[in-house]
Amino acid sequence: MRIKLEQLPQSLLKQTAPLYTLLGNEPLLIMEAADLIRTHAYQQGYTERELFIIDQHFAWPDLLNAGTNLSLFGERKFLDIRIPSGKPGKEGGKTIETFCNNLPMDVLTLVTLPKIDKQSQAAKWFKALEQYATLIPIYSIERQQLPNWIGQRLARQQQKTDTTTLQFLADQVEGNLLAAHQEIQKLALIYPAGDLSFEQVKDVVLDVARYDVYQLSDAMLAADITRYTRILSGLQGEGTPPLLILATLTEQIRQLINIRAGLNAGQSATQLLSTAKIWGERQKTVMVACKRITMQSLMQGLSQAAEIDRIIKGVALGDSWEELLQLGLGFAAPKT
Repeated sequence: MRIKLEQLPQSLLKQTAPLYTLLGNEPLLIMEAADLIRTHAYQQGYTERELFIIDQHFAWPDLLNAGTNLSLFGERKFLDIRIPSGKPGKEGGKTIETFCNNLPMDVLTLVTLPKIDKQSQAAKWFKALEQYATLIPIYSIERQQLPNWIGQRLARQQQKTDTTTLQFLADQVEGNLLAAHQEIQKLALIYPAGDLSFEQVKDVVLDVARYDVYQLSDAMLAADITRYTRILSGLQGEGTPPLLILATLTEQIRQLINIRAGLNAGQSATQLLSTAKIWGERQKTVMVACKRITMQSLMQGLSQAAEIDRIIKGVALGDSWEELLQLGLGFAAPKT
């Protein structure tokens, strides 16, 4: 049974399932959900805990043995199974299937996985978890959701602020939810409950944003000049290799060229997006960019990227970071 993360507290109050599975790549939200389940388990008498961190050297029979070897003192057991790679392998997959099909008595099990690709979701071991576990997918907080998420966290500590300040705070911690959590807690330590002014927040919060090259690519697609400039500056400050940034942007430009050419040839947008492996909300962003940017501009961008490649490799003269900035900004203006 799948439930949303926000439904977990109420689900735990209603009943204690024998098996829970957390699924996602957001460390803070995964940690909080796991803590909630562990605390509930302890309160329900599952006081003996065993932790299994699965790697290539893990002995899978140990997992089955842990489920059957209960305490002589009658204590309930809590099994904490973490699979950081999300790929248990052939033996591990069969073990998970066996474990799910024969869930041990007086044992509460928590399985923690990263975000799983479609191929792994079709595997028998994952299907077994879906069937027998209370499965909680944990999604990242998207940029547009971050101000509201911060506002909710502030409300938990009886604090609030205006939308402008929430947006400012979100800009400072974008891409780093753990840092956002720490900054929110810091505000509770420094200021009393009630309204927080922009100046109060600004004086306390550090610029702890953590960017990646894919966020830069998204900003280029959206023609968000301010965000593109900020992310590029952040990547430069973090020492990200400019060649990696260029490769990501170039791949994005080529993707737009292929989709634009397909559309011009009368192909289905749905099929083109599927072939390019573009899913979810990003489909809308890509299609808007395809309609906004001319094929001529895309080809010019590809030529510009080739020139930047020569600058980075020392074959041509120029400032690679300035040229990367101009590459992204060049896609903000063109209209069909």
